[in-house]
Amino acid sequence: MNININAVKFRMADKLEDFIIDKVSKLDKLEPDNLGAEVTLKVDKPESENNKIVDLKLLVRGYNLFASKQGDSFEKCTQDCIDAIKAQIDKHRKDK
Repeated sequence: MNININAVKFRMADKLEDFIIDKVSKLDKLEPDNLGAEVTLKVDKPESENNKIVDLKLLVRGYNLFASKQGDSFEKCTQDCIDAIKAQIDKHRKDK
């Protein structure tokens, strides 16, 4: 799976990038028609709490799935987005 990660206005640590790639690549097993994923990391207001934002877009043949979460760490937000995408995949399968 092709995973594109964008960090807006900051440099992302290699450890964070590896974490995101590891977690997002597991979605490939759930959706075989998966074409790739786009992950965008943003910091809303550096001085405030819960200022990390993760947008995850899963590109699937025929449709796209999207989740956006905000919290105090990129890792937690990434996991929350993945959980939301998994729920969307399950819902899409039931609708077929």
